[in-house]
Amino acid sequence: MFAMAGMASTAVAQTVPEQDIGAIAASLDLPANLTIFGKADPAVRKATAVVNDWVITGTDVEQRVNQIIGLNKLNLKPAERDELRVTVLRQLIDETLQIQEAKANDITVDKKEIDQTYARVAKNFAKDPDQFRVWLRQVGSSERSLRRQIEGELAWGRLLRRRIDINISDAEIKEIIRNLEASKGTEEYHVFEIYQSATPDRALEVATGMQRMIAQMREGTPFDYLARTYSESSTKSQGGDLGWVRPAMLPDELAEVVKTMEPGQVAGPIELPTGFSMIYLAEERKVLMPDPKDAKVSLRQLSIRFPKGTSEEQATALATEFAKQTSTIHGCGDVPKIAASLNAEIADRDNLAIRDMPPAIQNMLLPLQVGQVTRPFGAIEESVSVLVLCGRDEPASANLPSPDQIRNQLEDVRTNVRAQRMLRDLRRDALVEYR
Repeated sequence: MFAMAGMASTAVAQTVPEQDIGAIAASLDLPANLTIFGKADPAVRKATAVVNDWVITGTDVEQRVNQIIGLNKLNLKPAERDELRVTVLRQLIDETLQIQEAKANDITVDKKEIDQTYARVAKNFAKDPDQFRVWLRQVGSSERSLRRQIEGELAWGRLLRRRIDINISDAEIKEIIRNLEASKGTEEYHVFEIYQSATPDRALEVATGMQRMIAQMREGTPFDYLARTYSESSTKSQGGDLGWVRPAMLPDELAEVVKTMEPGQVAGPIELPTGFSMIYLAEERKVLMPDPKDAKVSLRQLSIRFPKGTSEEQATALATEFAKQTSTIHGCGDVPKIAASLNAEIADRDNLAIRDMPPAIQNMLLPLQVGQVTRPFGAIEESVSVLVLCGRDEPASANLPSPDQIRNQLEDVRTNVRAQRMLRDLRRDALVEYR
């Protein structure tokens, strides 16, 4: 949760089919006419717990909730805050189990390491450690809460490195490189994922929770905030970023969905053997082919600014005439003449990467040939502009990933699977008392 970045997305929801729910019921040996015996225990969702004799207080939960809200600049509804509170309690239980298991294996994180990480987190938010300490108190959190989180992440990472030995042979890497070369020109995708494990008795609960996340995204909640807060994958600290992947690198269930998506879409919940995933498709490109978004362009921007007090009707009329005149441009040499007739401003923009521009501008520039002009864009209350493409330097061909890059990606994927199994076993063996 230490490096937040916003991400707009369009939600494409998928529900859990009724036949899947029936299969879940069958796996639990549930009767057709279900009767619940006894009364519901209202304490099971309270925000306090004892985990193998370690006490998690209501204050611990509230401080972590406030930290998440503050770092992400969120404005949550009461129901969303309640849901986050329950999720945070589960995370604190897992965090406690991870720290306890690390200590049982003689792994401790010394104060100096925590200090260094705390200082880096503060720097990410343009604060020194003392300023960050004050800010945490102002948002209702504390330095102690963040330090506990840092300790948990460092201790668990160290335990994983000791326990998990992933052996990836040179022959396996060479085979992947051969497959990449054979796949040249096929599609690959930049994918982000939120993964949550689910035993059969929790499948419906987890799937429903993911549908609520999609509803939150429709209201503007960033995907990476949800990934950092709710995902159980090792990629949660990167906002769920899986990097560039080909369908063959994904589980079959995810690969089939990704191939049907458009950039900017979200899909889920997608049922997997061990839980559910929700995926966001950021970009797509062709394997080992140059990415058009990496092209460098030279542009001339032609703009007219609306006088203060211009009405919407007047601005629309001016923009319409501007669009008519600029549509006659047949190259950058035409720009001064058109600018003079419109009393417009000219600005030259050189050596710009298309991918560094806003998505709407990227989409207009990508199909243009040199000398062509974009459609007008701007704001009714300010100005209207067009861009004329004066030059374009195409990107170089993409290179194969290095053997080390392939090895690291495979290690991450396989370590994540083993880590999920380890945490599942810790949960099963834990003594957790809710208060």
